[in-house]
Amino acid sequence: MTSKVEEALGYEQARDELIEVVRRLEAGGTTLEESLALWERGEELAKVCRRWLDGARARLDAALAEEAEAEAAQENAGGES
Repeated sequence: MTSKVEEALGYEQARDELIEVVRRLEAGGTTLEESLALWERGEELAKVCRRWLDGARARLDAALAEEAEAEAAQENAGGES
């Protein structure tokens, strides 16, 4: 389940925040509770990024399939002349 805030995040925003979360975790110096909160936020952000990338892949696949269908139709029409 996603929150309205997560749904409103664009890919670049989620990616940039995820980079910052990872940077803070790698730097250390946070309490266990803070680290867990950062990790959980990172997981949420990674899901947002994955949804954006999956959507982009689906759009690209659909466009490529449409292009292939158009080329096949053109080849079929050309072969019947």
